Amino acid sequence: MFRASAGLHKQFLRYSSTYSHLPANKQALIATNGTYPIGFKATGVHAGIKKNGKKDIALVVSDRPCSGAAVFTTNAFKAAPVLVSKATLDANSDKLYAVVTNSGCANAVTGQQGLENAKRMRETVDKLVEHPLSALTMSTGVIGQQLPIEKIEAGIRHAYTVLSPEHEDGWFKCAEAFMTTDTFPKLRTGQFELNNSKVTMAGIAKGAGMIHPNMATLLGFMVTDAHVTPELLNKALKYAADRSFNSISIDGDMSTNDTIAVLANGASGVRIEKEGPAYEIFRDQLTAFAADLAQLVVRDGEGATKFVTIHVKGAKSFEDAKKAASHISTSMLVKTALYGQDANWGRICASLGHSGIFVDPTKVSVNFVPADGSEKLKLMVTGEPEVVNEDRASEILKFEDLTIEVDLGLGDSETKFWTCDLSHEYVTINGDYRS
Repeated sequence: MFRASAGLHKQFLRYSSTYSHLPANKQALIATNGTYPIGFKATGVHAGIKKNGKKDIALVVSDRPCSGAAVFTTNAFKAAPVLVSKATLDANSDKLYAVVTNSGCANAVTGQQGLENAKRMRETVDKLVEHPLSALTMSTGVIGQQLPIEKIEAGIRHAYTVLSPEHEDGWFKCAEAFMTTDTFPKLRTGQFELNNSKVTMAGIAKGAGMIHPNMATLLGFMVTDAHVTPELLNKALKYAADRSFNSISIDGDMSTNDTIAVLANGASGVRIEKEGPAYEIFRDQLTAFAADLAQLVVRDGEGATKFVTIHVKGAKSFEDAKKAASHISTSMLVKTALYGQDANWGRICASLGHSGIFVDPTKVSVNFVPADGSEKLKLMVTGEPEVVNEDRASEILKFEDLTIEVDLGLGDSETKFWTCDLSHEYVTINGDYRS
């Protein structure tokens, strides 16, 4: 079984000097240790992109060639690193060595110069690892500004000299270098058994706003020491993304830079070269791992005070369930009601009713499922409204975590979608983002 290693959700005192201003529930999400895949090293350094002196170059390198796969934004304004990474994968999906990322500047809507700068990032890594087309590139930050490419090239070279396989000196610094409006670094590791051997995964994600799914959401990558062919890795990632990074929403906006990538270097000795039980185990473990990372993004949603699971079941198909859940999760009226702790469940029904799927109102049931494991609160049963105990509803909505369960009563398919509320703080953060 998959075992996530996230500092056990309690060990946060080690980083209290940097993150002590955060509430305890967020500090508890910060990874304080981890078991990392064989053959990978990582780090994060400051190259001078960010004016505040914080880390802005992240580098992960394998000591052997990797299979690679990625899913990218479908935004028409695809950022230069997205286009360059797509081209790199098309040409070299079985001999990748690295992922290089800068934060503080998105290198999006930057024309031909932006493309050249993204290529220069990749070529800097090529020279260091002595292999062509070796790296996937990612950028995050302000749109419409050119990269300070000389600073970035120098930062990449410096990062290469301080790569580490360890948690604190390597991976944690790498996760910090991904951050923009994030309040904490999003890092996870995990292990599972496959073919009598241990397979290890590590992953980093960033994102707190401009989060809404369509093929990919936010920036993130995962690495594993299993060998998986590029074709199967790509198939597994798409399956996983649909059930994780493509199942979260914060503000309904899709970034120009969204990228989720996976590298697999085979250092564990486990090989997955055809479909079958081993592939399915790997795919499902990747999905669970990706879902854990994706949920961290929602928990760090800009201005968010609640983590909300939209559980749609009883659908005719997975696609219908996901479409309904996505629509409810992006309703501004639903999200503001959650922030105000208002049990206005009629807004959930209204959003479902124009989600674009077939709905029979006489078969729909809606419930609030409390985070403390107590009995669910029935709001509507097969189209008939319940007499709601408003005091009980208010108690449930005071919890940070909440599940909204919507049963369509039409079939056996279901899905879960993760979102947050919408607060005054979200407007404050995004009203002065560039300043």
